Amino acid sequence: MGNEILVGVGEFRVAKGAVLKTVGLGSCIGIALYDPVIKVGSLAHVMLPQSSNGTKRSAKYADHAVEMMIEAMERLGGDRNRVIAKMAGGAQIFKHMTMDMLRIGDRNAEAIKSILRDYGIRIVSEDIGGSEGRTVYFFTSDGRMLVKYSRGGELWI
Repeated sequence: MGNEILVGVGEFRVAKGAVLKTVGLGSCIGIALYDPVIKVGSLAHVMLPQSSNGTKRSAKYADHAVEMMIEAMERLGGDRNRVIAKMAGGAQIFKHMTMDMLRIGDRNAEAIKSILRDYGIRIVSEDIGGSEGRTVYFFTSDGRMLVKYSRGGELWI
């Protein structure tokens, strides 16, 4: 798949011409931002909906991740007014947890959607929920995203 860059849990990467990959998305969400004009993309592996006051800046929080991704893309010539988004993950992996913990995937998805709305960034495709873990490949050459499921099967979004 060409030059592959791994994005760890709670991290983000920005690239041109590479494939950004993150593995083991359960309730976490892989969020990809893309500037289709200069073909620069970013992928984050977000764990939690939002940081609390005074939290160290980290891509594991949805609010910090989007801000950090946009800044990094702009350093490479990206324009936030052209950026589009794709997202995958937010699964409900564990059946036996408390109801509130069960909803972490949903809450992550809702938080990311709200933050992207604040930035005026349109989500062009998503694959959220379900009960399977996911691995995501984001192709910064053309903005395509491949979602591979833990039990087999894949989906292009």
